[in-house]
Amino acid sequence: MHIQSLGYRTDLIFSRFSGSVTDKGDYLVIRTPSNPTYYWGNYLLFRRPPGPDDYSRWRARFVEEIGPTPPVGHMVFGIDDPSGDPGVVQPFMDAGFEVEHTVILTAREVEKPARCNDEVVVRALRSEAEWEANLALTIASFQDDHEPEGYRIFATRLQHDKRAMIDAGLGQRFGAFLDDTLTASLGLFVEDGVGRFQSVGTHPAYRRRGICGRLVYEAARHGLGEMGADVLVMAADPDYHAAQIYESVGFTPTERQVGLQWAEMK
Repeated sequence: MHIQSLGYRTDLIFSRFSGSVTDKGDYLVIRTPSNPTYYWGNYLLFRRPPGPDDYSRWRARFVEEIGPTPPVGHMVFGIDDPSGDPGVVQPFMDAGFEVEHTVILTAREVEKPARCNDEVVVRALRSEAEWEANLALTIASFQDDHEPEGYRIFATRLQHDKRAMIDAGLGQRFGAFLDDTLTASLGLFVEDGVGRFQSVGTHPAYRRRGICGRLVYEAARHGLGEMGADVLVMAADPDYHAAQIYESVGFTPTERQVGLQWAEMK
């Protein structure tokens, strides 16, 4: 199955390394056995948006390929349509699914944003203490709407997988340090000249201080230079202010990505 969407195509960089991607013709099966609670690491990616008769068929495929719910606590479908057309989603929404919209932004060159914190130092993470601080930052930044202990387990497994990719020479995790304090971080991984940003997070205590813009700018420069990327890819919530920060650095909205997600309430 040829992937049209640049967003999903670069998502698969991580899935192939940490798990498996199996082509079933009109859909892909993505599994991450090391992190079974990772919704977007264990899902089906369909070639086209759902039609009027696809609700039952897609659910049956998920049960067959990923597993029944329970014990699997989620059901997720990606749609490989760069226009962001969700298709016939009302049957899914009636069953409690949410439609996930993402804007995919790209850049081949970047510029220093107008709001840029020049006090922080941006560099790759080095020590175990910095990785421990990064885990704490990730949990503080992204655990909203998740059960705390379950999210900690998920985030720990995800960081382990990304560190393995870094050890394999596929990317880096950059941090923005104020003195010795990690205030924000992001991952950048490169494959075949395409760089994909991953998990951009700023600690809640340091937001709205121009730190994220500086971090993205410096990491992007490094990606286009030392890491050999020809184009950089960023995924963002179209309704969240982060997309505006990325645009201030020179990223341009290129695609709309859409998916369907249901998660068991804990």
